[in-house]
Amino acid sequence: MHFTTLASGSSGNAILVGEGHRHLLVDCGVSGKSLLTNLAQLNIAESEIEGIIVTHEHIDHIRGVGILARKLKIPVYATAGLWKAMGRSLGKLAGNQCVEVSASFTCAGLEVLLYPTSHDSCESYGLQILRPGKGGKSRLMVGIATDSGRITDEMNRYLKGCDGFVVEANYDDEKLHNGPYPAYLKKRISGYFGHLENSQLARGLTEWIQENTQRVVLAHLSEENNTPEIALSTVLNILRESKVSQTCPEVKVHVAPRHTPHELIILRE
Repeated sequence: MHFTTLASGSSGNAILVGEGHRHLLVDCGVSGKSLLTNLAQLNIAESEIEGIIVTHEHIDHIRGVGILARKLKIPVYATAGLWKAMGRSLGKLAGNQCVEVSASFTCAGLEVLLYPTSHDSCESYGLQILRPGKGGKSRLMVGIATDSGRITDEMNRYLKGCDGFVVEANYDDEKLHNGPYPAYLKKRISGYFGHLENSQLARGLTEWIQENTQRVVLAHLSEENNTPEIALSTVLNILRESKVSQTCPEVKVHVAPRHTPHELIILRE
């Protein structure tokens, strides 16, 4: 099982998860052309993408969903509330491409579970993506959580014990407080329905990371209110001071690039 980010940040988000030559996308907030260019950099054929899962309706998550679904003739998976909120933004899709889902479903041979996050959108979801242990293979799980103003009970429930993570470290509190944003926007970002601050996310990781955890990718960094260096050092410092340093000394933490794909992360059996 493998995963990576194809784009990450307020300019556009897309995540790839798969196994072998079967893949799914979580969001496509960049143009279809950019997404396919980034796939090609990873030597992944567009014919291997079997579906797109939408986490919420903000443009940095759905910008390229419609055009990519039409070009690749693949289904889009979203809840009834999200279809209502974003349907017109995607343009015309064939009936069999509009798949309404609820809590759990399968895509590209993987089991997908949606759980709610706390964000100022119609609906917003994180994902637990599971490859069941069958045929001698190990059970592996990727947890995804972006766009949430707080650590929710559901995040604690469904992210604990994942083998790999793509999780939001959106802003640094000091940079946001001292930055140029107007007061109302600072309040929105740091509020209950905004985004996760670096140390907020790190404290969540101290609970989610278990002995089986291998990789963590910090995603959705703000271009104005964070830097890769600040996000990484903040998270690593908190993890070093927690039980993670003793129980999971080999876990690796990465930062997702903004416009280019991160290298493909292959989870070991």
